[in-house]
Amino acid sequence: MPSAQDFLELIQKSRKGKFKIYIGMSAGVGKTFRMLQEAHSLLRNGIDVKIGYIETHDREETKALTEGLPEIARKSVFYKGKSLEEMDLQAIINEHPEVVLVDELAHTNVEGSKHKKRWQDVLEILDNGINVISAMNIQHIESLNDEVRKITGVEVTERVPDKILAFADEVVNIDLTADELLTRLKEGKIYKKEKIQTALQNFFQSGHILQLRELALKEVATHVEKKVETEIRTENFKPVKFLACISSNGKVAKNIIRKTARLASYYNSAWTVLYIQRPSESLEKIALDKQRYLINNFNLAQELGAKVMRVKESSVHKGILEYVIEHNITTVCMGKPHAKLWQNIFGYSWIYTLMNRLNERQIDIIILS
Repeated sequence: MPSAQDFLELIQKSRKGKFKIYIGMSAGVGKTFRMLQEAHSLLRNGIDVKIGYIETHDREETKALTEGLPEIARKSVFYKGKSLEEMDLQAIINEHPEVVLVDELAHTNVEGSKHKKRWQDVLEILDNGINVISAMNIQHIESLNDEVRKITGVEVTERVPDKILAFADEVVNIDLTADELLTRLKEGKIYKKEKIQTALQNFFQSGHILQLRELALKEVATHVEKKVETEIRTENFKPVKFLACISSNGKVAKNIIRKTARLASYYNSAWTVLYIQRPSESLEKIALDKQRYLINNFNLAQELGAKVMRVKESSVHKGILEYVIEHNITTVCMGKPHAKLWQNIFGYSWIYTLMNRLNERQIDIIILS
């Protein structure tokens, strides 16, 4: 029987603001421009819409569209000898417009702000019943970080957890062909003249743009598929539950976490990161660098929406198997064992034992490279 708490959660959910995200393959495709166009349309229809934070990047077309739209004043923050302007979260909550525009979703707030990241500000705005229209680039999605780095050679430092896209009621892709984007760049509509040549030689290479465009199209298509699946689920639907099994190897664990996050995001599923702590890796014995990698990876997993579990157990396969059975896990994700190392120490016995036990229970195993 549904409890009073269930009903309270339903009421609270209905009070939350609606969330729309414009997403694109790169800077300059027109996300902010489209947000402002929509704001003018809403204003003409009698909706109380205000600018919370818009970044025009000194683009003339974009600046022109901010005219006539009411704006909530930014706050000035003095940091390291400089006066910086930041979005005023509390002012937005106090003014409580029906709709607020919040650009640059991946932005890192200045030190000392209530929240570290702007996407956290947005969650608080939504919790206060205010609808939000926002924008971001595909390269800022956390679990795509490795793919973007392989494509562009650039490590994107400002990132947004995948769960933020899952929270969105609507995700709209602002799409341009590579030729259209490059034409805009060469015409000075994205960056100032002195930056154009550098951009063409680096991020804005045609091959990079095509691959980023494909990522953006896939991401939005996946979001739509998940929304449809969520709305048409039947009583017989059995949810997929992923378990990412990690070790203290920082690089391998990070890869497993990100790839499992992508899978969980695709299936709109709950997922858990499990670390089996053997006696040799107790807090008193584990090397400091491994301990640091573990903490960083636990934090990454939580940002990506995972539940993190540390289980003390001398037998790795026993610890994994017991957790899988107890929590009705459907899919186990783990890294490929280092052949020479594991063959010498364990003869692969624990891997084979685990796989056989999982197979008996019809639990899927995904070995991630």
